[in-house]
Amino acid sequence: MKHRFSSLTVLFTAAVLALPCAELAGAEVSQESLKSISIPDNVETTLGTLEFFDGVPEKATIEKIYDNYDRMRGMQVFLDNIGAVSMYSVRKGLADAGAEGANRIAIFAQLMDSQTLVVTANTSTLYAYTYTDLAKDGPTVIEVPPGMLGFLDDAWQRFVGNMGVTGPDKGKGGKYLVLPPDYTGDIPDGYFLLKPPTNRNFMFLRGSIKNGLKPAVTNITSNLKVYPLKDMETPAATEFVNMSNKAFNTVFPSDFSYFENLSRVIQEEPIEAINPEVRGAIAAIGIVKGQPFEPDERMKKLLTEAATLGNATSRAITFHPRFNGVRIYPDDPGSVWSTAFANKNTSFEADGTMGLDARVVYYFNAGGVTPAMATSSPGQGSDYALAFLDANKQAFDGAKTYRLHLPKDVPVKDFWAVTLYDTQTRSQLQTSQSFPTVGSQSEGMSQNADGSYDVYFAPEPLEGKEGNWLQTVPGKSWFTILRLYGPLEPWINKSWRPGEIEIVK
Repeated sequence: MKHRFSSLTVLFTAAVLALPCAELAGAEVSQESLKSISIPDNVETTLGTLEFFDGVPEKATIEKIYDNYDRMRGMQVFLDNIGAVSMYSVRKGLADAGAEGANRIAIFAQLMDSQTLVVTANTSTLYAYTYTDLAKDGPTVIEVPPGMLGFLDDAWQRFVGNMGVTGPDKGKGGKYLVLPPDYTGDIPDGYFLLKPPTNRNFMFLRGSIKNGLKPAVTNITSNLKVYPLKDMETPAATEFVNMSNKAFNTVFPSDFSYFENLSRVIQEEPIEAINPEVRGAIAAIGIVKGQPFEPDERMKKLLTEAATLGNATSRAITFHPRFNGVRIYPDDPGSVWSTAFANKNTSFEADGTMGLDARVVYYFNAGGVTPAMATSSPGQGSDYALAFLDANKQAFDGAKTYRLHLPKDVPVKDFWAVTLYDTQTRSQLQTSQSFPTVGSQSEGMSQNADGSYDVYFAPEPLEGKEGNWLQTVPGKSWFTILRLYGPLEPWINKSWRPGEIEIVK
């Protein structure tokens, strides 16, 4: 084979060969540069002393490093998959209370009281829940009644699609068809399609009770139907299980069982449901699709610690967030009012970047995702303001008395409500008030002379303010959510705002 070289190439090569060896090698690498790419034989760290022989880790160091590595990976897996484990825990809680199967609908026919542990659920809304099982049932039909607000989330609590007022049926009711992942069969006409990437998907419906609770319940129980498409000619009757006045738990654990539950989700769902990076992190702690999750005692201990650290980190992020977009009044450093969805972003992703802490704040403290929750249209839907700390940015003390002042003309078309929550369970605070809510629809709620309202939080009511009182528990903390149903423009443009919650005594 012949090679052709230009004259310029020949001249350049000759010149390089003529250079002295020292000039070819260049100057010696600096000691500072060598130091930056090396490691001393002894290093003091938060893990203790790490020891090396000329860069090679000693046996005790290897053990410390791998323990820390596995613990760190476990904690990150905890934080990154709260949405999935939370959805699994809701499904398990409903099943334990008798509502298992896609055509067995959990309905809170007398609303939800504080016996039921559901993160930041409210007492003012008629809820109906179920889960699809597409691997078992195949394509599944959901016949949605008129007047609903609802959505479908996948097994990682990612938004799939809206139903009802904010969905394609526009509140008139309609038939939705939920297709299994990678479905290739025939799709009949006449359905609104939902295409989740997972098999076990959460259906959330909310019925308006502005015309009364009983007709809202009747609307759901008479018109909501869920059944496999293959049974469309003779579908089994949809059953309704009343979950009101039942004590059961849907809140995810923060111990080793968190990872056991995550493994169950991984086994149930297609491998493509999450990307290789997320799947790799989960696999690194021993959770692999198609394989049993059987960590040894060392790994169990580390994952238990990881769950505790994940829980603690979630609480730090919740009560003292350090990222932008979570404060409702960011220009006021004294205000603690926050939103569940930072920057009104329900996907938690912007500019190609996942907001990891924003995702944790939501999934640790709430459940169910739809863009409709973060879209404020005057007079439509609802909006929420959360207060995790008092006006002094201190934790609320259940032994003390606090006041929330709401200026006159609270900007709502429908009604407003203030609900109290337990800082441990993030569910309704359990006191002698089964429904720990006061608001514009509450009996006995009194206005001030100027049309404003004061809401009091205390172990005992102030004399003459019983209707404006939410009971707290000495020795426990709490937090609250102000909900505005049909928020109006003064709320949206922030020309009206609630006061900070101040200590009275």
